Amino acid sequence: MGGRRRGTPGHDEDYSFVSPLVKYLLFMFNFLFWVIALVMVSIGVYARMMKHAEAALACLSVDPAVMLMVVGVLMFIITFCGCVGSLRENICLLQTFCISLTVIFLLQLVAGILGFVFSDTARGKVTEMINNAIVHYRDDIDLQNLIDFGQMEFGCCGGVTYTDWSQNMYFSCKENNPSRERCSVPFSCCIISKDKEVVNTMCGQGVQDLEYLKAGDHIYTNGCIDKLVNWIHSNMFLLGGIALGLAIPQLVGILLSQILINQIKDQIELQSYNLKHSTDPWS
Repeated sequence: MGGRRRGTPGHDEDYSFVSPLVKYLLFMFNFLFWVIALVMVSIGVYARMMKHAEAALACLSVDPAVMLMVVGVLMFIITFCGCVGSLRENICLLQTFCISLTVIFLLQLVAGILGFVFSDTARGKVTEMINNAIVHYRDDIDLQNLIDFGQMEFGCCGGVTYTDWSQNMYFSCKENNPSRERCSVPFSCCIISKDKEVVNTMCGQGVQDLEYLKAGDHIYTNGCIDKLVNWIHSNMFLLGGIALGLAIPQLVGILLSQILINQIKDQIELQSYNLKHSTDPWS
């Protein structure tokens, strides 16, 4: 950013404090994430439209499609303010963009600190979410795929233990349960041997009636919460890198928008000075 050149009216009128590099770099930064947000919203809407209305309403709080749409819409609005604000050099929109990014960054920071300090409470919330997901396992295909992926990836079954699947109406061990999956667990809980040519997809049938050690011959008996906690502890550097990767774009956006805001304010001050002294015979 160059200094002011007063006393040369012919040059002051053409002089600008606003750097084209900062302006268009901020625009391209926002445009990229604006397109990503648009794609996220489109995928979320498509996923919701492909579901039955009853299933969608049954597990609204844990629906990945809804989460994708909410994040996408929020990201779309914020980046739209950044795009228009940078192109139009609008201080109001740029401040909205900058403040929004700052608030989101601080909320993420506070959430991370609270999650670390109150780990037991966070564990309880995660347990509640997993149990709620187990209850609605058969109601939502996206949720079902997500749970199956998690159980197969971590080699676990249920929240705390495999008997948590009795909370689901289809897998419940109640005597009056007419389901053919009574006292069973999903196929994703099964221990799959690589040397078997034919995979038994009914390996989880009736395993909740078995003793713990016998059930362990067929399925993973450990809950996913302990597996998840152990995975987090053993991948702290990876998670830290991901957190840093999410924070850097936010900090870059905050920095660029604040620089552009200051340049626009300086430009307004220069224009006001030129207008004030344009008729001054002593300037």
